Amino acid sequence: MDELLGRAWWMLILRGTVALLFGTLALFLPGLTLLLLIILFSAYAIAGGVVAIVAAIRYRATHGGWWMPLLLGICSIGAGVIAVLVPGITALVLVAVIGANAIITGVFDLIAATRLHRRLRNAWMLVLTGVLSVLFGIFVLLFPGAGALALVWLIGVYAMFTGALLFVLGITARAWRHEDLTGEPHAPLHL
Repeated sequence: MDELLGRAWWMLILRGTVALLFGTLALFLPGLTLLLLIILFSAYAIAGGVVAIVAAIRYRATHGGWWMPLLLGICSIGAGVIAVLVPGITALVLVAVIGANAIITGVFDLIAATRLHRRLRNAWMLVLTGVLSVLFGIFVLLFPGAGALALVWLIGVYAMFTGALLFVLGITARAWRHEDLTGEPHAPLHL
């Protein structure tokens, strides 16, 4: 799994970048309609899912943990497709889809972090991302009656924070991979 993360550093950076972009749009366009929110969420979930699936397929022959990013990608694409195919869904259903996606994504991030904790000191960033995702998902599911504007702001802050953490973790994994390729011994990385 740690070698997979080292080779797929770009997946973390791309996933973080997509989350940062989505969060920025949600925060700076707070008057989004529900339909635009559905479109933004769909694009975010599908893009993140495609990136995860591509990484899983690319490394499936050489890494035993390839199935985790594959499942993450399938769940994300499923959530995005549901929102695209049924744009007339109520805000309550959209909230449930967003909450469930955040919980599932967080659980997979936590699984990956437990596999990396001995190899990478900054696995705490992936743990934090996973915990935040799970907590965000639970909050969204427990309080579905929140106003659309409050939901947009909450989603934006969540996406920006987890996006920044994933981006930094990707940069760290890239440096770690570079050290592996150059043959230099390395200690666990930290920021």
